[in-house]
Amino acid sequence: MSLVFKKPKKTCSDRNCPFHGELPVRGRVLDGIVASSKMDKTVVVERDYLQYVPKFMRYERRRSRIPSHNPPCIDAKEGDRVRIAECRPISKTVSFVVMEKLEER
Repeated sequence: MSLVFKKPKKTCSDRNCPFHGELPVRGRVLDGIVASSKMDKTVVVERDYLQYVPKFMRYERRRSRIPSHNPPCIDAKEGDRVRIAECRPISKTVSFVVMEKLEER
């Protein structure tokens, strides 16, 4: 299965952009909401999911926060729903890149 994403309308000169640079994308593809966009070219994407607890035979709600590279051509802001994909490690914490905006806030 190959990964197919919509190409952004804007262009950029970021070498860590999967569309206009040299960043290969592979592995997991996740959806989430941008919780913070205060860093330079990096956003924190928050995902909500359910985890089963066998002892009580119920599900509990959990949340994970994933730092992701935000290329200038996509430029996701806080509150946007985005799709992120796994890539090689860009920094100590960043191993995902924003591929497309699903809906703007």
